Amino acid sequence: DPDRTATYLRLNFFTPGQTASKDIAPATSKLIEQHGHNSMFIKEMLYRSRESQRLTAAHRMIQELRKRFRQHAAKAAEEADLIPQEKLVKMRDQRIPRMADLTMRPFISGKKTTGTLEAHTNGLRFTSKKHEIVDIMYGNIKHSLFQPCENEVMVLIHFYLKNPVLVGRKKSQNVQFLTEVVDASVALDSARRSMYDPDELDEEQRERQLRKKLNEMYLIEFHFLVDSCFRRRFKEFCKKMERVAKHHRFHLEFDIPYRDLGFHGVPNREMVLIQPTVRCLVNLTETPFFLVELDRVEHIHFERCTFRSKNFDMIIILQNFDVLPLSINAVPMNELDAIQEWLTDCSITYTAGQASMSWKSVMNLVKGDPRFYEETDEHGESKPAGWQFLQADDNHDGNEEEDDGDEDYSAGDDDDEDEDEEDEDEEEDDEEDVNGDDDEDDDALDWDAMEASAQ
Repeated sequence: DPDRTATYLRLNFFTPGQTASKDIAPATSKLIEQHGHNSMFIKEMLYRSRESQRLTAAHRMIQELRKRFRQHAAKAAEEADLIPQEKLVKMRDQRIPRMADLTMRPFISGKKTTGTLEAHTNGLRFTSKKHEIVDIMYGNIKHSLFQPCENEVMVLIHFYLKNPVLVGRKKSQNVQFLTEVVDASVALDSARRSMYDPDELDEEQRERQLRKKLNEMYLIEFHFLVDSCFRRRFKEFCKKMERVAKHHRFHLEFDIPYRDLGFHGVPNREMVLIQPTVRCLVNLTETPFFLVELDRVEHIHFERCTFRSKNFDMIIILQNFDVLPLSINAVPMNELDAIQEWLTDCSITYTAGQASMSWKSVMNLVKGDPRFYEETDEHGESKPAGWQFLQADDNHDGNEEEDDGDEDYSAGDDDDEDEDEEDEDEEEDDEEDVNGDDDEDDDALDWDAMEASAQ
């Protein structure tokens, strides 16, 4: 039978009346809606061939074409809202400051991206070992952070951008360059050796020297380069860099996190150390990065704050009420006072409560209240102004609990009074018994007197 030996290839097309799938392109959907009522469509086509290799090759080519089209559409969608950047102006008449063997996050491709970072006239250029290039303009940098390797396994420089850039196939607003001081496998090794082991002492000494060298290298190459600080080696170049930056109105200043003010919490998936800076609240060692600009924070609310709880949740309400508040979960309770003191120094208001809130409903309520920051409502009745309603509800609950406590205390007082009354009754009974004995003694004397008189 020739049909059994033949190979078939069937092509299914989108037609009106079918349920639109996720793979359908927007342009195809519009064409179906536009011509669906007055045009004829081909639903499917079937090809038959006795040579299976040809249909197999045709099927493979069609699949490859669909894959390329999807990648092109995804890339176009990613680049649709990207703001074009100016071209990098290379420095050609002077020595270019560069740092080699840096790891870039997010990765451009593969599991790890390693390359060289160079500082030019109007921006930075990172070139990977695969010759992939990422340019970061000075004018597009909003926050630049330098984190030394203090009790960390890496020293890093982090840039938070005003407008996202395309890194690989995805947009990213955070770009980081780091160098690992020690391997993670060595840093996390729990094996213990003797404290008198000379190899271990030499290893610790080399590690301290490496950390010091890397910290000094990062500070000299970057902090002095773009922060207009001069050194003998880079004096002439930094003068020219300052003139160029001033001419183009560039402002770049590195900020270092305050480790002493840091606290632990879970902003994403795991427990990390969150550290404040002058302008931000960040965690830069773990991905995804956590960075909140302090000038965008409207209010801070602490949930699950009770004396019995070991930890609480920190809710960060942003000035843009259309964005849901950010949360940092499982913050240790012993760090609450330090966080509140830091917020007071930053002039950021905060409240504390015992219950967890449904913040989507809360934000809808806040957005729908035109007199949210007023002390009276539309009927003239008094109400908590602003975010004090979060504190007011908890105070009301606390008063009820205090009343219950007073009732318990009163009941205990009644019991004590009853016991005191019983003790008084027992003392009276004892006194009566003593009086009774005295009376009996008096009676006994009377009998003796009577016997003496009888004799």
